[in-house]
Amino acid sequence: MPPIEHLASIPDETLILPPDVSATALREALNQLAKIVGSNNVQVHTKESMKPDDEGHYYNLPKEHDLFYILEKDTFLASGLVAPGSTEEVSQIVKLANKYLVPLWPVSIGRNLGYGGSAPRLRGSIVLDLGARMNKVLDVSVRDCTCLLEPGVSYFALHDYLQKNGFKNLWIDNPDLGGGSVVGNALDRGAGYTPYGEHFSMHCGMEVVLPTGEVMRTGMGSLPGSNTWQTFQYGYGPYPDGIFTQSNYGIVTKMGFWLMPDPGGYQSYLFTFQNDSDLPAIVESVRILRIGMVIQNSPTIRNTLLDAATYGPKSDYTTSEKPLQDSEIDEIANKIKVGRWSLYGAMYGPKPMRDLQWETIKATFMKIPGAKYEFAQPVAEGEKMSVLQMRDETLRGLPNTYELGWLNWTSPRGSLLGFSPISPASGFDANKQYQMVLKRFQEFGFDYLGTFIVGWRELHHIVCLTFDKTNPSERKRAHRCIEALIDDAAAEGYGEYRTHLCYMDQLASAYSWGNGASLKFNEQLKDSLDPNGILAPGKSGVWPARLRGRGFELKRSTERKSESTMIAKNQPSNRRSISSHLKL
Repeated sequence: MPPIEHLASIPDETLILPPDVSATALREALNQLAKIVGSNNVQVHTKESMKPDDEGHYYNLPKEHDLFYILEKDTFLASGLVAPGSTEEVSQIVKLANKYLVPLWPVSIGRNLGYGGSAPRLRGSIVLDLGARMNKVLDVSVRDCTCLLEPGVSYFALHDYLQKNGFKNLWIDNPDLGGGSVVGNALDRGAGYTPYGEHFSMHCGMEVVLPTGEVMRTGMGSLPGSNTWQTFQYGYGPYPDGIFTQSNYGIVTKMGFWLMPDPGGYQSYLFTFQNDSDLPAIVESVRILRIGMVIQNSPTIRNTLLDAATYGPKSDYTTSEKPLQDSEIDEIANKIKVGRWSLYGAMYGPKPMRDLQWETIKATFMKIPGAKYEFAQPVAEGEKMSVLQMRDETLRGLPNTYELGWLNWTSPRGSLLGFSPISPASGFDANKQYQMVLKRFQEFGFDYLGTFIVGWRELHHIVCLTFDKTNPSERKRAHRCIEALIDDAAAEGYGEYRTHLCYMDQLASAYSWGNGASLKFNEQLKDSLDPNGILAPGKSGVWPARLRGRGFELKRSTERKSESTMIAKNQPSNRRSISSHLKL
C-alpha cells in the first residue's frame, strides 16, 4: 500500500470508496487518522497497489485483500489501513470514523487462513490493524496462571515471552498454526488441543472500544481497582462477553486468559485404523471417553490425505489430477504408515495417572479390528518428522507451522477454503457428514482433506478445500462447492461455526429458526450499538440499517443473476457492482 504522503497524488477515480463516502471525505478522514497515529501508521490503497500473489504468504499476508481470493481479487478490497498503538488511539479512530461514515474492519494479525485473512467484507472499508503495534503481553500471574494480552500477541510470541521471563511452568494452548493472534482466535471461537483447548472458554475479561468510541471493560474489570479481572469471568449483571465474538459490536483491545500449569507429565499417542468404514466406531469410542474425562483434550481424527498433504504435494504420490479413489488412498496410507483414519491424542499428568488412562484408552480403541498404536519418539538427527511428532508438539502447546503443507496439495500456488460444520459427537453423524462432503468434493473435482475434532459434547468437522487461485475455473468450482455444502449441511441440521467472507450472508440466512429471530436480534443490537454502521459492516451476515438491503449482501450463485439489476440500482456511481466482481 502507498504511504499516506502519496495520497494527494492519487487520482480520485483510483481510490476505493466506501458506500456513501466521497473521495474528498475519504481523503480528509485518512489525513485526520494520520494525525492520531502518525503518518507512518496510515496507508492508502488502490486497485493497482494490491500485493502481487507471489509476494504474499503466511508471514507476509496482504492486509488489503484476501490472499486466497475465491471471487475476483479486488472484491473484498480495503481503501486503506490504520495501525493504532493504544486503546486511546482506537477510541479516537472510531470517533473519527463516525464523523466521516468511513467503515472500519478490525483485525488482530489477520492470519485466519481459509476464512478471508485481513480483507474487509465491505469493499472500501479501512482495515484497523490492531496487531501491528498493539502486541504486548501486559501481565502474567504465576499464582493464578493467567495473562493479559493485546491483539497482536501471537502464539509464538506468548510462548517465547513465557520461556524468556521465568514462566516456563505455564503452558499455552495453540491451534494448528502458531502465527495467529491469541486474542483473535478466541474471538473467532477457535480451538486448540490441550485440556485448555476451548479458547473462548479460557478467556477472562476484555477491554472493548464500542462503535461510538466509548471504552468498557467486561466482567470484574468494570469494578474500579478490581483485583480479579483475570480470575472470575462473569462480574455482576448481564454477561456481555459473548456478543463481542464473531461480531461487529466492539473492538477488543485487551483480553485476559487462563494458562495451563505444567501437568507434571505428558505423553502423546497415535491410533491408526485401516478401514474407511471405521469412522463411526472411532467417534463413538472417543465421545464416551471424552465425556467421561478419560480423554482430557480434544483428539483429532484425520483422514489419510490430510496427513499426506502435511508431508508433501499430491504429485509426490501420484500423477493423477483427479480426485483420488479408495485404492489410491490405501496405497498412500501404506506409504506414509498411517491409517485411513488416524487418531492423535495425548495424556496429561503424573505417570500413575497416565497409566490408568492408557489402559482404558488402549482397551477401547483396540476393539476396532486392525487398530494399531504408537507413541511419539524424539526426532533423530537428520530424520524427517512424522505427523505424530508434529502433533506431539501441538498437543503440548508448542506453536508451529507444520500444517502449512496442506496449502500446496494440488498446486504450488495453493489456496485454502475452510468448511467447518458442527454435529453431535456420534458415529452416525460423523459418517453422514463425511459422505456428504465426499460426494460434493468428487462432484466438483477435489480431494477430501479433513479432520474430526471431538469437543466437550460436539463434533467439529474441519474440511480443507485446496485450490489454485490463479485458475478462474477452479476458483468457480471451489466457490460453488462450498455454497452447495452449506445448503446440504443446513438441510440435515448441521451448521458451520465460522465461514469465509463469501458465505457470511448465506450462512446467517441458514440460521433461520423462528422466522429469522436470531438475525433480527443481531440487527437490533447492531443498530443500537452502532447507529452509524461504521464497524465491520456485514461481519457474520450482520449489516447496519444504513447499508441493509442495498445489495451488499452476497447471495447464492443461483440467485445472483436475478438480483444483479437490484444491486446495480443501489450502487453509488463511484463503485462497481458486486455482481461485476463475482463473474461466476
